[in-house]
Amino acid sequence: MFLSGRGSVISGKLRRMSIKAALIDLSGTLHVEDDPTPNAVEALARLRDSGVSVRFVTNTTKDSKGTLHERLCRIGFHLDRSEIYSSLSAAVTFVQSGKLNPYYLLSEDARQDFPPEDPNRCPDSVVVGLAPKAFNYEQMNKAFNVLLQNKEHKLVAIHQGKYYKRSDGLALGPGCFVKGLEYATGCTAKLIGKPNPYFFKGALDGQDPSFCVMIGDVGKDQPQRQEDWL
Repeated sequence: MFLSGRGSVISGKLRRMSIKAALIDLSGTLHVEDDPTPNAVEALARLRDSGVSVRFVTNTTKDSKGTLHERLCRIGFHLDRSEIYSSLSAAVTFVQSGKLNPYYLLSEDARQDFPPEDPNRCPDSVVVGLAPKAFNYEQMNKAFNVLLQNKEHKLVAIHQGKYYKRSDGLALGPGCFVKGLEYATGCTAKLIGKPNPYFFKGALDGQDPSFCVMIGDVGKDQPQRQEDWL
């Protein structure tokens, strides 16, 4: 993990680089489920002490922002709920700005962050996140039919990760279910989460990317170049 055991070295380098803000990944970087990664709590505190503003970014789609905040505080991190920017946050903005009435393939907890379905309108889109209990034939078939009804109906992939890390090892992500719906319907998903520039633009919230860094797992879904954030 990028932060583990190297907080003082990193904070010193950031000061010399005139870095003003850091986007920090959560799952696998600061914590794995209910356990902080080694030295992450102390490293984050030193990073804050260096004067760098921090925002926490994550593709986690199973947990609402409230659940994420409660978990991080419980395992020792000090942060404000408003500092968390998840792919769910970006997807909520996308749904609201597009005035969509989606059929949701989401966990019950993640569903709390989204606007309610309008029973007076037919579903005009499908929103997919990590939802193990929703990935069954009946619900996937309903999503399939929503997308077939009209070629303008949108398939919204909050992210399409292949897998993610749990305490008991790697687990299947939502990517294969998104790809299955693409294959069956012929539509192309709108990707919302990392590494989409749409996500990073929202996370930066007006900050100049030239003075920002991204801290996360090596080889994960981070942008490779600053221009990928624009």
